[in-house]
Parts: sequence; C-alpha cells; structure tokens
Amino acid sequence: MSTAGALDALDTPFLVVDRAVLQRNVERRARWAVDAGVALRPHAKTHKSARVAAAQLAAGAVGLTVATVGEAEHFAGAGADDLFLAYPVWAGGARGERLRDLAGRVRLRVGVDSAEGAQRLAAACGDLAEVAVEVDSGHHRTGVTPDRAADVALAAARAGLRVAGVFTFPGHSYAPGAPADVAAQELAALTAASEGLRAAGLDAPLRSGGSTPTAGLAAEAALDEVRPGVYVFGDAQQVELGLTAFEDVSLWAEATVVSRRDGVAVLDAGSKVLGRERATWASGYARLPDVPGARVVALSEHHATVDLGGADVPAVGERVRVVPNHVCLAVNLVDELVALGPDGVERWPVGARGLNS
Repeated sequence: MSTAGALDALDTPFLVVDRAVLQRNVERRARWAVDAGVALRPHAKTHKSARVAAAQLAAGAVGLTVATVGEAEHFAGAGADDLFLAYPVWAGGARGERLRDLAGRVRLRVGVDSAEGAQRLAAACGDLAEVAVEVDSGHHRTGVTPDRAADVALAAARAGLRVAGVFTFPGHSYAPGAPADVAAQELAALTAASEGLRAAGLDAPLRSGGSTPTAGLAAEAALDEVRPGVYVFGDAQQVELGLTAFEDVSLWAEATVVSRRDGVAVLDAGSKVLGRERATWASGYARLPDVPGARVVALSEHHATVDLGGADVPAVGERVRVVPNHVCLAVNLVDELVALGPDGVERWPVGARGLNS
C-alpha cells in the first residue's frame, strides 16, 4: 500500500506527523544549539510523546522540560533522566510524595517563586531536588520581579534546597513583531535576577529561557539554556508570525469535506481535534497548507467551516490537510499520532495526554 493509501484507509479526522519533517526540525534545532553554545531542554508539553522525546534526546537535548508532575512521571517512566518542572509547583499532599519519588529516580529541577513554595518543596523532597527561581520577564503570569529573585533563592537555600539559578517564560512573544523586544526583556530580567543571586552570595549561575519565538534571539545574548517546544511540529500561529513556513510544519489534521457551498467547505474536524484557540491577531482558527488563502472561519465541536479565499471548493468526500493554530492543544486532544514515513504509518501514543496534575 502506498503512503497516501495508508492514510486513505483511516477514518478522519486524525492527526498526522510527517516523520521526515519532524526529524529535520529536531536535528536543525539541535545543531543550532551546539553552534550557539546553549543547552537545549525542549518542552515536552507540546508533543507529550515518548517517541518524539527520544528523538530530541538522541539529537543532543540535555533533558526535557515538562509542565506537570504527571508529565514528569510519564517521561521518567519512558527513560528520560533529567527533567525540569518549569513552573512554581506546590508540593503539598500526594503531589509532594510524587515529587520525592521522582527526585529519587531522576535529576529533577523544580520552579519556585515564593519562600512558601520553596519551604513546602524542601519538606517534601529534602535536598533530592534542585530549584530554579522563576522571574517575570513581562508575561505577568507566574514569577517574581528580578529584584525579588534573590530573596526567594535565599529562602530556598535556607530550607535546604540546591539552587541552580533563574528562569523565565516569555509567553508574550506570541504576537506580531514581538519576539525581538520580548527577547530583550527576557535577557534583561534574567541578567538582573542572576546578578542579584550572585550579590547575595549564591553560586547559582543558570539562566534558562526561550520560547520558540525568542529562543534564537535569547541564546545569542548568552543564556545558558533554552526551552522551546512548538519547533518540533510548528503550527498556524508560527506560520502567521513568520517564524516558520508550511514546508517545515510536520503535523496536521487529516479531514474530509462533508458539505460545501459557494466559496465554503465544511470539514469533519472541529474544536475537539483542532482546539479552539485563536489569538486576537490570527486570521482564522486554523489554516490549510495546500490552499494558502484559505482560513477556518468557524468551529463547532466536530466541524470546521473553511472560507477558501477564492480558491476552488473541494468536492464532498475529498481529503484536506488542516494545520491547527496551537499545536500543543490539538495534540492533547488525541490518543495517538499517525506517524507517516516512506514505509507507511506508525501509531505513536500520546502517552502524557491529560496528565494535568
């Protein structure tokens, strides 16, 4: 059976990964990290897949970034031995016991942004885990201002935790024209925080940052580590921001036209496959890479309405490729990825799906 025939044999909708493009993205970013002299610690919340994580680690990633304790447990079970929980974890109750177990099995770094959080983590893990202080570089979600980072770091050290340094998430980089300015904010915040730790007598030099939009810019400014996630797949947001091109997007939803009218096609892939995220600046809910002018203009749970932008409307029953706006959300909606290669398809479980605690 041909590669195309292997997909045709599957009922839509489903998510497809082009294995060759994925591997190219993985290797390109790994080479870039070597050239930039920066450690690459990709964020696994994007793919939630042991198969993709293995490719990243084999290509030279120093470890993985994860978003939840459940994700950390999954990837530790799959063989990853260096994990960074890059948010201020509250290590209370059963979560504290889970963190202690993890810290006994892998090298575990955990984010903190308060003395209370550091003390709770120390009570749960003792000196098994190391911490990094989260700094707010402008996203205004979690993290302390740079001038307060030393206070949190000292509280962590007094509680018996090993302090690695500081980190940030420049999430406000996902906007037109923003990455360069946000990367500068990221560098300034981490530099000020790091200098504060040094002035406080702490030997904790780590400066970790870099979303997919800012990773390259930040690394050029001498960050030690970057944590991009979306780069492995790409998505419609990245294309619209000019940060990637459709030929480098390795994931799409395979969908079928189920209805049509003048200028419009309706597909069988809705928000329960694509996710519903649409930034205020985005031109649609998703894009069709083979019809650049087309936009998904409306989503219901199981259907997408596509304005073809003047292109011919596909026939009912025709298959189309749809690139979601935010790939992390789409991947978390499916149990498996259909991994497409020259030898046909493989089924890759999305093993960390739904591990939100």
